[in-house]
Amino acid sequence: MIAAPARPRRNAQPAQRNARPSALLVLVLAVTACTPFQPAVRGGPEDLPAADRGAALLMVAQARIGAPYRYGGAGPDAFDCSGLVSYAHGQLGIAVPRTAADQFAAAAPVARRDLRPGDLVFFRFDGRTVSHVGIYAGDGRFVHAPQSGGQVRMASLDEESFGRSFAGAGRLYDPPR
Repeated sequence: MIAAPARPRRNAQPAQRNARPSALLVLVLAVTACTPFQPAVRGGPEDLPAADRGAALLMVAQARIGAPYRYGGAGPDAFDCSGLVSYAHGQLGIAVPRTAADQFAAAAPVARRDLRPGDLVFFRFDGRTVSHVGIYAGDGRFVHAPQSGGQVRMASLDEESFGRSFAGAGRLYDPPR
């Protein structure tokens, strides 16, 4: 059997075009060549700078947005407010107390003006006891598991109910030394 001659491919590009490096590749190589070598961070989350741990906590919490509220829920599929905080910290190997009141008592206090992503914001909805907690995201917003029938969501410290019940803020990922 005689093979038919190969048909030329449509839109075939000359081999020379593929041999030229793209402008993006050249830029990446130039930037990389000018960047000093920095070894990878070794160890666990405690070896990361505090701001990075806070950002990592926030990312874990934001990834759970839309998960349903469940009283006593500590993830990964359903949460109450303190369970979301426990879950996010646990993903970084940081053990924290289970209830919002105990988390408030254990947290290193942070002034509202000094809040950074990953810090905790606490609320007193039923009187004197801290009864709600969220993870601060920046710009006055935080992630929390609101109440029965709700879902993990973003909220604002400027919302009336949160503004009048704000109890304080704290940090569990960067304990005082």
